[in-house]
Amino acid sequence: MHDIKIVFAGTPEFSVPCLTALLAGPGQVVAVYTQPDRPAGRGRRLAASPVKEAALADDLPVRQPATLKDPAAVTELAAFAPDLMVVVAYGLLLPPAVLATPRLGCINVHASLLPRWRGAAPIQRALLAGDTETGITIMGMEAGLDTGPMYLARTTPIDPRDTGGSLHDRLARLGAEALRAALPGILDGTLHPQPQDPRLATYAKKLTKEEALIDWTRPATAIERQVRAFDPWPVAETRLGQTTLRIWEAYAVDTTADATPGAVVATGRDGVEVATGEGRLRITRVQPPGKRPMSAADYLNAHRLDGQHLG
Repeated sequence: MHDIKIVFAGTPEFSVPCLTALLAGPGQVVAVYTQPDRPAGRGRRLAASPVKEAALADDLPVRQPATLKDPAAVTELAAFAPDLMVVVAYGLLLPPAVLATPRLGCINVHASLLPRWRGAAPIQRALLAGDTETGITIMGMEAGLDTGPMYLARTTPIDPRDTGGSLHDRLARLGAEALRAALPGILDGTLHPQPQDPRLATYAKKLTKEEALIDWTRPATAIERQVRAFDPWPVAETRLGQTTLRIWEAYAVDTTADATPGAVVATGRDGVEVATGEGRLRITRVQPPGKRPMSAADYLNAHRLDGQHLG
């Protein structure tokens, strides 16, 4: 199986463990596809994706087409004569001509237990929904959005304190493990994919900055999930007078709200308690404009919040 040629396609940090796993075999990674360099940081200089950096460190050929719909891009891909294409959070649409190019087709490492949370933001949507478990699905790719047959799934419980960041990192590692487990059977044809049940499908739409704004009329448990899901991006936030306060850490408190949603009802060493539509939310870590994240207790040393109203 060492003569099997594999093309890898991925872009963010989430994809890197899977690329590393492929380098251990079976098969040979003959090319890596990743999105074009993007402006990043305060200087807005062009920055390579994490996958590009990892590929160059291993002297792998890197291709960065702006689109794969261009016939020239399809021709270039075909020149690698791939047996299989492995796609992990690539971020570009694979048209039918690309899907048909590898001899064994294309497979995707998806960060949910399909058919739940098809789409762009499965990790955050699982947290927002209050799911108690999630996982990785190795899926055969077809024209539909994450609709292809499933080769293998691995589950992981969602801890009550998981954030978007912690769950991302755990699923990245689990994705690499699942890929290593599935790859031999996919390559030799002994692992047969099972169709998804479309009746169970849910859609994980892309995150937007607008979703970060906290609606204090919602239950405290829902706002807590929002804070955890949006760490590290886009980070939950609330209006405080003429400024915006980012909320990095908060917990629902089993106490009657007993005030208008958004009203600060208690402050102290343990944090800032805010009334919600159902219960209270205790904020323990915040970030004022232009400052680093800090404990709520440190924030209270310089800011008086008693009697204030958020939102």
